[in-house]
Amino acid sequence: MNNDLDITNIKKGPLLFIMILGAFITVLNQTIMSVAIPELILSFHIAATTAQWLTTGYMLVNGVFIPVTAYLMQRFTTRELFISAMIAFLVGSVISSVAPGFEVLLIGRLVQAAGAGIIMPLLMNVVLALFPEEKRGGAMGLIGVAIIFAPAIGPTYAGYMLDHYVWRSLFYVIIPFTILVILLAIMYLKNVTERTFPRLDVAGMILSTIGFGTLLYGFSRAGAIGWSSTEVIISFITGILSLILFTISQLRSSSPLLELKAFKYNMFTLTTIINVAVTVVMYADMMLLPIYLQNMRHYTALEAGELMLPGALLMGLLMPVAGRLFDRFGAKWLSVVGIAITIVTTIGFISLTSSTSYTYLLLMSTGRRVGMALFLMPITTAGLNQLPVSLHAHGTAISNTVKQVSGAIGTALLVTILTNRAQAHAIKLSAEGVITDSTKIVQEASIAGMNDAYFAVIIFGIIGLVLSLFIEKTKQTEVAK
Repeated sequence: MNNDLDITNIKKGPLLFIMILGAFITVLNQTIMSVAIPELILSFHIAATTAQWLTTGYMLVNGVFIPVTAYLMQRFTTRELFISAMIAFLVGSVISSVAPGFEVLLIGRLVQAAGAGIIMPLLMNVVLALFPEEKRGGAMGLIGVAIIFAPAIGPTYAGYMLDHYVWRSLFYVIIPFTILVILLAIMYLKNVTERTFPRLDVAGMILSTIGFGTLLYGFSRAGAIGWSSTEVIISFITGILSLILFTISQLRSSSPLLELKAFKYNMFTLTTIINVAVTVVMYADMMLLPIYLQNMRHYTALEAGELMLPGALLMGLLMPVAGRLFDRFGAKWLSVVGIAITIVTTIGFISLTSSTSYTYLLLMSTGRRVGMALFLMPITTAGLNQLPVSLHAHGTAISNTVKQVSGAIGTALLVTILTNRAQAHAIKLSAEGVITDSTKIVQEASIAGMNDAYFAVIIFGIIGLVLSLFIEKTKQTEVAK
């Protein structure tokens, strides 16, 4: 173990700025492809299911790499790991920008994802190392800006670029910023975490890769091809069995890839469960609203992005404030008030029509963002604060893995509800005979299905709200259980 680490003289501002900028770039990149897919289908003459691998593949690699970060953060210095991750992301961006065909573009995206998957757990671990528990909320609030603001402006950025330039420009813009982050990291980044040089748990790495990979794949495909398809069922069975074996191996290992003993800490376990529910709630705004705006109301990608932008800007301003409030008052009432606001404003989305005004959607969407700003990072920070230093790397890796899997579950579940309920409404509308235009039937049925999907979101919000009532303010445990 490196016992000579001295972080007292490290300048926190420049270090956090560099790492948050890197996180912002990688998270932004994750969201831009969904808007570009229609153009890529035409450019490469590929099917929509093939093009979808640009987002599905990115999510898979990203999700598989996150569990490994606990080992990497203990094996390498902060500086080594961050620079290596950003270089991998840069290489992937360059490959993507010059890709002559779809296959090369996909390779570039997968290389990008390998680097991006490391950044967020590493950044959260750095905050835990640099700040005492009574000051972590403010720092985590700044991280939240990258997590939430980047995907919120992603559609606006991608829509504008695609309206004015070729799809490669999406990567051309990212490349110089990535190079800037790497140069700044080389000059200013310092190591802030202890290195323990653990043994690599090869069996655990293989099982986690298969388990999380097939599970994420199954959920990503379930929304498109149905939960009962053979492909999805086999993915689920493989993923669940692999994760059961992974759990057994981790509990028995003297040097586990993910230290599952973190779940012995009640507040970490509770906030992790709450994060499952609120991640689904968050994905409603990121995934359902653009579908309604673009596919059902025929707004452009740019118009859809512009509607979500004010809420994103307000959220970016509020998250650091919420972090400071967390440092002073704890997570419980911030979470309760934030989730309550989000539920109330989400109720405004269960009565959407083909003529719901743009202004109404703007106000409701912005309201949801205000609520999310209050609870997202405080819930995560409350759980991580309880863990001893020896479990910080594992705690951040577990937290980010759970969010990645929850995001995949939420997306698949909401798309399934939307699709199935839209089909049921279409059959009902056709039988009633009030609407005879088939195009109008599809639109009205789709909007009705969207209302049902938002109702499901409210249920998840209520679960998160009830569980948040049990959050308590805890002190960091000095010695691991």
